[in-house]
Parts: sequence; C-alpha cells; structure tokens
Amino acid sequence: MHRIFQRFIDRLSAAEDLAGFSDAMSVTAAALDLSCFAYLGLPRQRHGKPRLITTYPEEWTSHYLRSRYERIDAVITQALQSPEPFQWGVGLPSPFGSPEQQRLLDEASQFGIRTGFTVPIHDGRGPIAALTFAADQREASFELCINSHARVLQLMAIYFHAHVRRKLTDEHRIGEVPLSPREFECLKWAAQGKSSWEIGLILGISRHTVTSYLDSAKEKLGVRTIVQAATRLAAAKGEEHN
Repeated sequence: MHRIFQRFIDRLSAAEDLAGFSDAMSVTAAALDLSCFAYLGLPRQRHGKPRLITTYPEEWTSHYLRSRYERIDAVITQALQSPEPFQWGVGLPSPFGSPEQQRLLDEASQFGIRTGFTVPIHDGRGPIAALTFAADQREASFELCINSHARVLQLMAIYFHAHVRRKLTDEHRIGEVPLSPREFECLKWAAQGKSSWEIGLILGISRHTVTSYLDSAKEKLGVRTIVQAATRLAAAKGEEHN
C-alpha cells in the first residue's frame, strides 16, 4: 500500500489538468481493485457549476450535471452534514429517502453505480467536495479494500482535493484568460524581473521549459513581449484590489 500511495502522490504532483488528475486517481483506484471514482467539488455560487473529475460513464455524468442532480443527491446531502467517510448502496441502510433521490439512484444503477464509499472533504477554505469510489456490486475485493484502507482512501481524497484546488482554481486567470499553474507561476516571477534561468532554478525546471511556458502565456494573452504580459498581470491584480 505504501508503494501505491507514493506513486499516487507522484502522479498528483505531476498533474496539471483534468486529464492528469483523472489519470492519477484512476490508475491508483485500479491498483486497489476499485473500479471507478468520482470527485465532485461544489460551486461557490448557488448557480455555479460543480467541478467533476470522474471515470463514471460520460453519458451518466453529462445527464447528472445537466439535471443539477448535486442539489438532490442524497450522497452529497450526507457529505454536507458530516466529514466522516461513509458507505452506501446495496445491503446498507438507504439515505435515498425522497422519490427524487430514489429515482437518481435507479438511474445511476443503470450505469453500474449501485454501491460506494464516499469521503466528504470539509477543508474550511470553500465549498465542500466529495470523492466516491463506486462499484456495480459489493464484491469481496471492494469490501476488503474499503475495510482495510478506509483511512488511507480518506487521506488520498484530501490530497487529491488540495492539489485540484491549488492547480485548477480560477486564481490562475488574468482577466478572462485562464493560464495553467506553471504559466502563471513563470509569468509571476518574470514580472518580478527574474530571467528564465532564475525561474527555472526556483521552480526546478529547465530554462527552455520556462521559456515555453512564457511563450504560451503570451500567446493566450495576445501579447508579444514579457513586459506586455507582466503589465496585464499587474493590471489584473490592481482590479482585484479596487
């Protein structure tokens, strides 16, 4: 388990986008005989869209988001009430009390999502999130993993959430232009007068990689020079403080 967890941390550290995070968790889940997972981060605003990173069938997740099911999902409701992990589904007391909640469960079961282990994440720094490992039925391997590694799975969920929040947050925007975390970091240091070589030393990457990130940031911002990009960054920060 130690080796699996360490590889998971390594993959998280390398992940820069949704695909990278999905791969980090899906590979780890497969190593633990957990068939699929779903990370749902609730939005800050009531009418905002939740962030979903998952290996559930796309047809189901599209329907879930389109229907705004996070508002009636009994798993999410229970996650809101307590930070303690919990199991749900076949053979367990059902939290699906209302007809709408039962209908949601029935629809999910058509896509092989009938039972699960959910880790609520209450970090005090924004809306809650929840990470669920789900399965079609309560097989012995699923039960063994949950019973043996519940606390490790909870720790994995917390690490996953922390990395997602840090790397995929909207804080890496300049005006309406989204930058990757590395693009933003490189531009931030460049705006302070650091050379590509110095930024590479600070971030532990090569000078050529820094140049590539800066070029990408300039292209996204529609500018030709680092000075122009730095000016855009400074103007955006000024607007935030006004």
